[in-house]
Amino acid sequence: MAAAPPTLEWERELAAQGYTLVAGCDEVGRGSLAGPVSVGLVVIDAATAVDLPGVKDSKLLREPVRQALVPAIEEWASAHAVGHASAAEIDAVGLVAALRLAGTRALATVATELLPDYVILDGNQDWLSIPAQSDLGFGADLFSQEAPQDAPSGATMTVRTRIKADMTCLSVAAASVLAKVERDAMMVALAEQFPQFGWDGNKGYATAAHRSAIAEHGATDFHRKTWRLV
Repeated sequence: MAAAPPTLEWERELAAQGYTLVAGCDEVGRGSLAGPVSVGLVVIDAATAVDLPGVKDSKLLREPVRQALVPAIEEWASAHAVGHASAAEIDAVGLVAALRLAGTRALATVATELLPDYVILDGNQDWLSIPAQSDLGFGADLFSQEAPQDAPSGATMTVRTRIKADMTCLSVAAASVLAKVERDAMMVALAEQFPQFGWDGNKGYATAAHRSAIAEHGATDFHRKTWRLV
């Protein structure tokens, strides 16, 4: 039995609570051996947004379908962005901080137009909220430099996690599609420079052929060198 498609039920509940601009947020590339981790952000007016047929969690859609949905998602959203953190940044600060960095970059992009009141973050871990400086094992300036600079004075934003939000919340599913399509395109482009790793097919993930190619050719600057690659 196929899973029910995502809806705007939760987004509309948030609108009823007074949150006008609601953002769905999801990441892709978390488990990849190569390439960036990417965070998609889709902001909607939760009170007036309408359903968007065909949109599901990106993992449930074939590549051509995901690509075909991008223009409709971008038109549907009040604002949208995808942020990235490179393999080198993942190695330097760790995966969770790199996710935060990518998400902060996406927020900075949408903040040139608007800033959401509420962010629905897929999963059970809030990797998006910036911790207190004393909790960081490296310079907090990294995040302050990337943080939205165009937000209205006094603007606040609530971030809450929701398990399987990419399956149930339409804004989050839409964000997952944008992130997946953009990151996949980056890996396909990199495959032209490094065809031996098969990134046009595996998108940097840990297939047996990818690990074998790393063992034979060595890691590139686009591999996460602090990870077990072979």
